[in-house]
Amino acid sequence: MLYSAEFWVAVAFALFVGVLIYFRVHKFVVDAIDQRSARIRAELEDARRLKEEAQSLLAEYQRKVHEAEREAGAILSSAKAEAERLATEAKGRVEEFLARRTKMAETKIAQAEAQALADVRSAAAEAATAAAEKILSESVKGKVADDLVRKGIEDLKSKLN
Repeated sequence: MLYSAEFWVAVAFALFVGVLIYFRVHKFVVDAIDQRSARIRAELEDARRLKEEAQSLLAEYQRKVHEAEREAGAILSSAKAEAERLATEAKGRVEEFLARRTKMAETKIAQAEAQALADVRSAAAEAATAAAEKILSESVKGKVADDLVRKGIEDLKSKLN
């Protein structure tokens, strides 16, 4: 029995356990485990607190997102109403502009017609005067004829114009 390896392993184990008990290693191990347990507990508490903070921040940001979406919708509807109002106003301005331009064009056309009519009358009067002068100068001779023709031409011009 003294020569068996199992016996000496048992004795060495018993001595080892005795030395561990004597130096109170079990208290160091238990204290180390307790410290580690406390550190893990603290880390879990910090993680829980951080999770709650993250959830509250998430809820706040979601609320802000919904608020921003509502505000964007309000801005969009306001912009649409403003665009419709501006389109209606622009349409009215275009119609007014076209009416003014049409009236101006009609006025210019009427003036051009009046001017053309005056030009035709003037040209006709000048042609008639020239023809009358030619006829009278050929048919009447002498100084009396010249005076008569000149006076007739002046009267004719004043009456036609």
